[in-house]
Amino acid sequence: MPHASIALVGECMLELQGQAFGTMRQTFGGDTLNTAVYLARCAQDVSVHYATAVGDDPLSEGLVQRWQAEGVATDLVRRIPGRLPGLYLIETDAHGERRFSYWRDTSAARAYFDTDATPLEARAAEWQALYLSGITLAILPPAGRERLYALMRSMRERGAMVSFDNNYRPRLWRDRDEARACFARALDLATVALVSLDDHQALFGAACDGSELQAGEAIVKRGADATRVRPTPMGAWHEVPTERIERVVDTTAAGDSFAAGYLARRLAGADPVDATRHGNRLAARVVQHRGALIPRDAMRDLMSA
Repeated sequence: MPHASIALVGECMLELQGQAFGTMRQTFGGDTLNTAVYLARCAQDVSVHYATAVGDDPLSEGLVQRWQAEGVATDLVRRIPGRLPGLYLIETDAHGERRFSYWRDTSAARAYFDTDATPLEARAAEWQALYLSGITLAILPPAGRERLYALMRSMRERGAMVSFDNNYRPRLWRDRDEARACFARALDLATVALVSLDDHQALFGAACDGSELQAGEAIVKRGADATRVRPTPMGAWHEVPTERIERVVDTTAAGDSFAAGYLARRLAGADPVDATRHGNRLAARVVQHRGALIPRDAMRDLMSA
């Protein structure tokens, strides 16, 4: 029986990989969904639940079936008749860096909280942990964000782990001020702050290096440089080296997989420094493959590590 349960909130979209007007490969992905899949793979004794909305079309049904095949529970998924999942295209350059094009303005996931009570809220007492990202906040209308903030607050007050990953995508926000205010609220409510330094500085300024974070656990990812970890609010910072690899193929889902590796270890009782090492190992494996979700065989040695 699983010894812990976690709910992850966000959006999964249809994914196209390739070059414009060239050959395309179709799959699926989204930052929090990527984390859910990698977490289900790495922590088989953790019950992983994904909260989002999809439509009633064959593509939506195909997404749900694929999440279930990965071990992700879909009992928190809302189905909204007439809505469709979002779509995005990933193009990568010779250095593995990616460029995204999105079609998501009317996606079903944006309407997850457009009901009196969602499955996520109705069963909030069941979860030992909650995970969301800056993209989760970006796709929700203001009323939906307020409902999510309230859930974060109530879970934090009862001692649950509340993890916020600061994925910042400027094009999803009306302006930087709106994004900064929303991120600041989420960071104040989180017990675990998973922060990519470049996104953090793009939003709060170059002088902010993560030291000002108030979360109980603060993790600052700095690309290839050592990851900084502060296990307690007043504790010392530790530096955890990243994994050295010869060639980066695709950086898609590097941060998402790090979060999964980190949460897998923390939910198993490991300390934040050990959890960071595992997150770095998983992220290093993922960037050596194309696409958001790499083959299971490519990470089998990490699935019970």
